[in-house]
Amino acid sequence: MNVEPKKIKLSVVIPCYNEGNTLAECLQRVLAIIDQNLALEIIVVDDASGDQSAKIAADQALAHPEIKVLRQTKNQGKGAALRAGFKEASGDYVVVQDADLEYDPRELKNLLKPFLEHGADAVIGSRFLGSQAHRVLYFWHYLGNKFLTLMSNAFTGLNLTDMETCYKMFRREVIQSINIKEDRFGFEPEIIAKLARQKLNIYEVGISYYGRTYEEGKKISARDGFRALYCILRYNLFK
Repeated sequence: MNVEPKKIKLSVVIPCYNEGNTLAECLQRVLAIIDQNLALEIIVVDDASGDQSAKIAADQALAHPEIKVLRQTKNQGKGAALRAGFKEASGDYVVVQDADLEYDPRELKNLLKPFLEHGADAVIGSRFLGSQAHRVLYFWHYLGNKFLTLMSNAFTGLNLTDMETCYKMFRREVIQSINIKEDRFGFEPEIIAKLARQKLNIYEVGISYYGRTYEEGKKISARDGFRALYCILRYNLFK
């Protein structure tokens, strides 16, 4: 007797702040990966956007039962939005998806493979592995990212190539067991430090990257880089 494989449920948490130009398309791209073996729960966390993001998310939720919308009453930052979204997740696995189209949701299935084939606890998408397409943009951002990843690795003992990447996927029990304190982009080094401390089974998978310019809405700044360095020290040296 043939036994059908268990259908996987993936919770996709999308933090959103003033992404009205790209949110609807992002949601459509995420919904497009649903198949007979993969169910989705899409949690959009609107971080008190001042544009049409919240309305777009609500309209999409009416049309697609897979989408759930949470709304922050005041702008708090990406980390705070993720904290709220992770709490609501009910899937087997949970992943972060930015709303700005820099990352391709079709590649989420590639991130699932180490969980299914190797028993991973967390999978990190790397923009610096493999031969996937990458938009050529800012040299200093690249250099800063490499430096922060090196510093993070020096303290965690991991050999990641892209600590600052958006694409981070977790077993739900893992991410819901971690107390996230950072409200902004400090989430990235914080979560890596806390994963490393638990000595979990972590994999990296190469991904593509279609970065945007500041004119197109990019939000991360030099201040966030300094905060990331602080967080590397804070969450690796102190519990």
